[in-house]
Amino acid sequence: MERFVLTDAQWAKMEPHCHGKPSDPGRSGSNNRLFIEAVLWIVRTGSPWRDLPTAF
Repeated sequence: MERFVLTDAQWAKMEPHCHGKPSDPGRSGSNNRLFIEAVLWIVRTGSPWRDLPTAF
C-alpha cells in the first residue's frame, strides 16, 4: 500500500497492544499494521471484506 491512514506516531502507540508478532508461528501477526489498515479501509468505505483490495 502506498499510503496509510495511520501515521507512524499513531501506529507506534497502537503496536504494543496488537497480539502476535512476525516471529510467532502461524499466520497471526505477520503484518499487524497492514491488518489494522485493512480494517480502517473497510470502516471508511463500508465495503464488504470480499471487496478488500489485494494490496491488503
